[in-house]
Order: sequence, then structure tokens, then C-alpha cells
Amino acid sequence: MTTTATTAGTGALIAPSLALTLRYAEDLVKSIPADRFCEMPTKDMNHPAFCMGHLAIYSNRVLEMLGRADLKISMPFGDEHFKNGAPCVAQDGRYPSKDVICETFFNGWRAVLAALPTVDDAVFTRENPAEGRFKEMFPTVGSAVNFLCGGHHMMHLGQLSTWRRAAGLGSAQ
Repeated sequence: MTTTATTAGTGALIAPSLALTLRYAEDLVKSIPADRFCEMPTKDMNHPAFCMGHLAIYSNRVLEMLGRADLKISMPFGDEHFKNGAPCVAQDGRYPSKDVICETFFNGWRAVLAALPTVDDAVFTRENPAEGRFKEMFPTVGSAVNFLCGGHHMMHLGQLSTWRRAAGLGSAQ
């Protein structure tokens, strides 16, 4: 998708950053063996299942903020083990498989990616419907969506990149 700053709407300006994070996520997870997806090579390190599951639970929330709840995907898992503040632990049966987590992550965020350029700019100027600190930091839908599609992804994908090195898998290829 080619856009210019003079003709692109807000969603079209956010979409390329999200597309980059999705490509990076693909590169990070493709060579991780499924049986190592919940491995914790060092204490208190978030493993791939946690990072990807955590990011996956936000795509439907973004679609709701964008007024596109019709595009929400079916979530095969809840947010109990992935929400902000949930502890990351070695696999004890609580985490779905690598395939389930990754499919959910990519399906959800690809739905957001497709929707972004179609969202009217007025939606981005609306008040963030969240409560508390998140709303204080990101007072509008636009600021919240921009963070969730870019900075939030890169924070947790950076954790995943660090995990790869600690687990002896090296950088993403």
C-alpha cells in the first residue's frame, strides 16, 4: 500500500507500522520449535507464548475502538493468562499451542491492518474508552490505536528477540 501524508487518512498512516510489526513477528516465531514456545531460559523472562498471546488479546479491542467490532475474530483462549500483570510461567498446561497462539495473533492483527485505512478520521479523535492509566497516557482512540499497533508490539517483540538469544536461537532470519 502506497500512501502520502497529504492524502492518507490516519488509519492509512498507522497501517505501515503495523504491517512492519507483523512481518517482524513472523520472522521471530517461524524458527522457534513448538515444544520450546513456553521455555524460560532465565528467571522472569517472558517466553514466546506469553509475548504472542499477550499481543493477540488486543486485536479485538482495537477493532472495537475503531468501530469495527464486526471484524473481531473468535478467540480460542481468554486473556486470563495473557493480560497486563499476568505472570509468565513455564508451561503448566495453561498456555495454548504455538500454532493456536500464532494463528490467533496473525488473524486478529491482519483484520486490524485491513480495517485501518477504511476508518474515518473522526473515529481517531474520539475519547479513548479505556479507564485509568491507559486512558491518561492515550486520551484519544487514535493515540491508543497508534500505540497498540506500533510501540506495544515492538516492546513485546523486543522481548521475544531477547528470548531467542537467551534460548540459543540467535537473531531472527
